[in-house]
Amino acid sequence: MRPPSPSIVEKEFLYNSLKESLRIDGREPLEMREPTLSFGPELGWVECSLGKTKVIAQIEAKIVRPPPERPLEGIITIHSEISPTASSEYEFGRTSEEEVTITRMLDKVLRRSDAIDKESLCILANQRVWHLRLTLHFLADAGNMLDCACLAGIVALKHFRRPEVEVIGDEITIYPPSERAPFPLAIHHSPYCFTFAFFSDATIPPVLDPSQLEQRLSAGVTSIALNAQKEICVFQKFGGVPLLPKDLLAIIDIAVAKAQGLHQIVENRLKEDWSSRTVEFR
Repeated sequence: MRPPSPSIVEKEFLYNSLKESLRIDGREPLEMREPTLSFGPELGWVECSLGKTKVIAQIEAKIVRPPPERPLEGIITIHSEISPTASSEYEFGRTSEEEVTITRMLDKVLRRSDAIDKESLCILANQRVWHLRLTLHFLADAGNMLDCACLAGIVALKHFRRPEVEVIGDEITIYPPSERAPFPLAIHHSPYCFTFAFFSDATIPPVLDPSQLEQRLSAGVTSIALNAQKEICVFQKFGGVPLLPKDLLAIIDIAVAKAQGLHQIVENRLKEDWSSRTVEFR
């Protein structure tokens, strides 16, 4: 069952507020919600929140035979699951259009952008590689689940540690963390996603990290995935709102600044968590 459409009163109130550069939750138009990151007892388990939007990301690893066309590379797959508890719009056993869109975007951002060095996941050429499975559980939809999921995914990959493996001839030995400290993944770069909502009324400025109401009442959204080194990984636009080149350059500049700040937050949280775990691997 889909949630009821916003009423005329809600629409007019939102539009009038945005014309005054005011948002219902008190943010500035280009202000994103403060991200919060919580780590579980297992490496690679992360709960990420943007306001009330909440996503859990989890990494699982197993050793498999590589595909014949890529015998020297590990495998990365991404799976998503939007729970009906996230919103009444979603149903068990029925894949929504938004879920498909988010999964495809995450595949481009986290897998196809070569954020992870796949060759480093090779254990024995042509015989054994690591298969990383990233699973995303969407627990609450308060708008902009894409950015929240992207953040949760990259942080989970950075948080994960794979067991040390020793290869002697064709014999492979996997050491538990209690015997040998696990290794972090080889990560080339850390892409973050930033979504802007645009409105058909030209007097309304674009908003970063739209709430659920802002997203539903927008005429289109543009998502930019880039890293702290200012490299754009993916640019995606939905909706029919035309954007001038200067508008695109403006939101790219904003996303670059936000990516650098977000990267520092992520690194600090990972450092704090790892410091609390080092005793486990001594």
